[in-house]
Amino acid sequence: MDKLVALKTLLEVADAEGFAKAAKRMGVATSSVARLMDALEADLGTALLTRTSRRVSLTDAGANYVERIAAVLDGLAEADESILDSGTVPVGTLRLTVPATYNRVVLAPHLAAFMREQPNVALDVVVADQMVDLALDRIDVAIRIGVPADNPQLVAKVLAENPRLVVASPDYLQRHGAPAAPADLADHQCLRIAYGGSYRARQAWTFTHAGEQERVNVRGRLVTNSLDMLLSAVLAAQGIALLPRWLVEPHLRTGQLSALFADQRVTPHDDAAVVFAAFLPNRRQSLKVRAFLQFIETRLQ
Repeated sequence: MDKLVALKTLLEVADAEGFAKAAKRMGVATSSVARLMDALEADLGTALLTRTSRRVSLTDAGANYVERIAAVLDGLAEADESILDSGTVPVGTLRLTVPATYNRVVLAPHLAAFMREQPNVALDVVVADQMVDLALDRIDVAIRIGVPADNPQLVAKVLAENPRLVVASPDYLQRHGAPAAPADLADHQCLRIAYGGSYRARQAWTFTHAGEQERVNVRGRLVTNSLDMLLSAVLAAQGIALLPRWLVEPHLRTGQLSALFADQRVTPHDDAAVVFAAFLPNRRQSLKVRAFLQFIETRLQ
């Protein structure tokens, strides 16, 4: 019995919940899969699978074994890819994580072009707004928006600036009037992104013009961690918001939104955020990582 083949087959059987379906995926006979599972169970001296006429399921021992060998086989595949990725062309699976709204608006439209340029690279993209542990989740590149932390265990590469604009719908401005100066925002419904902690309750927008700064405390009836929700509320004339240019630009072109104080640089608090890529130092020489960073940096700029 080839132990490595048996382990890979066990994972297929567990995922397919049956011998026939697993055999079809692997391109082998169902009887071969059944015999291999019998041999594996005999070798281990315990039952890994419960067989019924309708399905095949894991025993408690089988479930525990599958969890352990899946991690081992993933590590083996990653080791194989690391050798291949040190060759002359990018190859292997590139694991990315990216915030949801930024992925929808900016990143996703470019991924097809990257896949055409790099036919030997597969993409595994995790769309998530929360921070993930790059080492624990085996992430090659994390696209993040914010201020890169001074962390020696991570490499941060700035991909693009992240300018924000104060925006409102023409309907809102017609009903409530346009603020003539930043200080007038104190009398308006200012819809805010939640940053956690005390920022949820109180927030200031910092306006910079000709070297002078002005901080304006803003408040309103909506605070959320969802950029999409904030955009919907602004489009529905519920207030004024500070949103990334990449999110509101299409709506500015169509006239659905108007930019206020466009000659000024505006940030929430003093947060001069950028779009950056974060990756582990051991990914620095990876050809697939370098190819993706070069590609996306060019596209974003």
